[in-house]
Amino acid sequence: MKEEISNNTFSLDFSFLYGEIKAHALYKQSCADFVVREDLGFVLTGEGEHVCLWVQKVGENTQYLARQLAKFAGIPARNVSYAGLKDRQADTWQWFSLHIPGKITPDFSLFSSPGVIIHKVIRHHKKIKTGALAGNYFSITLRDVSDKALLEKAFVNIQKGVPNYFGEQRFGFDGFNVQAAEYMFAGRKIKDRFKRGMYLSAARSYLFNHLLSVRIKDGIYNIPLLGDCVQFVGNRSFFPLTELNDEAFTRLKDREICLTGPLWGAGELTSEFKALDYEMENLKSYSSLQAGLAKNGLKQARRPLLLFAEQFSALWQNENTVTINFYLTSGCYATSILRELIK
Repeated sequence: MKEEISNNTFSLDFSFLYGEIKAHALYKQSCADFVVREDLGFVLTGEGEHVCLWVQKVGENTQYLARQLAKFAGIPARNVSYAGLKDRQADTWQWFSLHIPGKITPDFSLFSSPGVIIHKVIRHHKKIKTGALAGNYFSITLRDVSDKALLEKAFVNIQKGVPNYFGEQRFGFDGFNVQAAEYMFAGRKIKDRFKRGMYLSAARSYLFNHLLSVRIKDGIYNIPLLGDCVQFVGNRSFFPLTELNDEAFTRLKDREICLTGPLWGAGELTSEFKALDYEMENLKSYSSLQAGLAKNGLKQARRPLLLFAEQFSALWQNENTVTINFYLTSGCYATSILRELIK
């Protein structure tokens, strides 16, 4: 029997942490205005079955380039992997790995594709898997800034942290991908594996964003509830706060640990007590998404509520143009920084 479709609407009007009154500015006026460089966080060995390419691509799609590299190397497209998709309308530097066991490394100096430069070729003993990177360096130029003083004030604010939202591009136009996930959970067949994954990701991300948005409205985005699940900043392990004592508040203030929200899946939430009740109450309207994610094999996980732009700097080229530079750990979005800076 097919499930009922809920009457939910999937608003993308998530709460702002520092208010909506911001300077106006333009970005991505050209690919050179949005530069991203991957940081793998580990050193490639120089030997092994995988040929790794350090590639600069301008105005090119990651998946399309992966297919072009496979064709050039004479291997199946499934033998090409990368840590993550990168924006097409940007100047992006990322690693690709090609599984070429027992073969001579192709001469990639002969590879030609518009907007693509292969800067390094090095072997490694493992493939570069999705998500296998420490983070990304960003250099973003904002043009036609309407109010320099207002933007400078916003620069100070964001260094205190911004909501760790998943980027709105994940949800599709007007939340289409979340709605599509709900139809899929209700029984609609989606044969395309990529689309299935995209819809699952959108549904899970939406639940996280929604709960974070509610915590911001309630003024508790940085105030722990009893039983809140916290994560060590230095790694991915987490645990519930069974006591709200001075030690817990100090560790949160010093950013040794951070508050988290749920990434929904099968199993019980890892929060407890008041925090568990709060999360269940504020997500109860989306029971169809919760059930669908659990049924599709995703497991309960957690994500920090706030993200911090590390190594932040701003260089004004003139009164109306500024380039901001910062580093974000893997899984965080530059758009989460930009939405708190400009309209």
